[in-house]
Amino acid sequence: MFLHALRIIFILLEVIVLFNLLIVVHELGHFLAARWRGLVIEKFGVWFGKPLWKKTINGVQYSLGSLPFGGFVALPQLAPMDIIEGETDTDRAKLPRISVLDKIIVAVAGPLFSLLLALVFAALVWAVGHPVGEADTTTTIGYVEPGSPGEKAGLKAGDKILEVDDKPVTRFSGMSDSVIWNVIRSEGERVPFVVERAGKQIAVSVVPYLAPTSGWRRKSVRQVLIYPASKPIIDEVEANSPAAAAGLQTGDVIQSFNGQPMYNAIALADFIRQHPKDKLTLEVERGPRRFETALTPVPMMTRGKMVPRIGIAWDTTGKLTIAHPNPLEQVYDSITSTLNTIEAVASPKSDVKLQHLSGPVGIVRIYYLLFESERGWQLALWFSVILNVNLAILNMLPIPVLDGGHIVLALVEAVRRKPVNIRVLEIVQTG
Repeated sequence: MFLHALRIIFILLEVIVLFNLLIVVHELGHFLAARWRGLVIEKFGVWFGKPLWKKTINGVQYSLGSLPFGGFVALPQLAPMDIIEGETDTDRAKLPRISVLDKIIVAVAGPLFSLLLALVFAALVWAVGHPVGEADTTTTIGYVEPGSPGEKAGLKAGDKILEVDDKPVTRFSGMSDSVIWNVIRSEGERVPFVVERAGKQIAVSVVPYLAPTSGWRRKSVRQVLIYPASKPIIDEVEANSPAAAAGLQTGDVIQSFNGQPMYNAIALADFIRQHPKDKLTLEVERGPRRFETALTPVPMMTRGKMVPRIGIAWDTTGKLTIAHPNPLEQVYDSITSTLNTIEAVASPKSDVKLQHLSGPVGIVRIYYLLFESERGWQLALWFSVILNVNLAILNMLPIPVLDGGHIVLALVEAVRRKPVNIRVLEIVQTG
């Protein structure tokens, strides 16, 4: 119990350190650019809330807040950011004017530092690698839900998907060139698929499914209810179960049952549910050996009720490989994914909306889940590449409060040949 609590605390510390690093480096970019261009810097803070420590050095107040998330740099010569940085003690009207170019340089510096940090993380991922699951390397269908849009269209386990929505796919999951993303991003009433089956290409048309939602829940996105092929590896064999009696062991791979190739463990669970008393003949791979074993499901206690099972827990990660992608390739893929997401949110016909994007709480949760896994640091480094690129691009959007908003205001000033009225800036930035 104590060790488990200690592990949770350690994971939380890892999450806090890594998440804050992303924000502080971004703000450090603004800070250093402002120093370079001679802007007045009022404050540089790490974390928000009531300061635990603060000290003024060369006219800049440095502080450490009590809420361990984020950071800020207060630059009163730019558009007001009092809602984030707190009330300023400086009379902005009395400050010396700065050029439009200086304002743009300072605004761009934050996203630039985020991109540079993404490259640093990408170089680390290149060096140490990151785990890649089978869903990231295959387009083969492992299981098709009974009665699903996929089954109605004629998709089958073992089909290799070549195209979705008239776009080629190279993997099952992910934000670009993937089966799942192309289904989500489709906008027509039907989603065209091209699959390879027994050496022949087959075109099918699938009517996507939208799960019903209500109240505060996020609206669902398009699905066809198919799952990727994933090697059915046994993670655990329960004592006194049919699987134990049949001699099955952790690490065994089930190649088929009753002569049917097995592309995903869900298929066996589904067969047992539909045929709880039928005898099973499993083809098992154990190291270099292959053999068959027979067993019959029996009712076993599962989550408070008796369910027909054979007593196997599956390794849900499937077969993992360690990839060492080129740093520039990682950053390019992250940029493409981010732009694809923005395009999807902006499209009026798309099911992807702002509510599907993760905010700070969602990002922290993702980091926590990654750190919980066996190769948590490798996954967290890989995710940090994507997140830094997201931070850079989203901050360049021409929206008030964001860096892109500062750039737009600077360009307006350049066109007008005089600064934007300070009252107008306050209304635009803080409402």
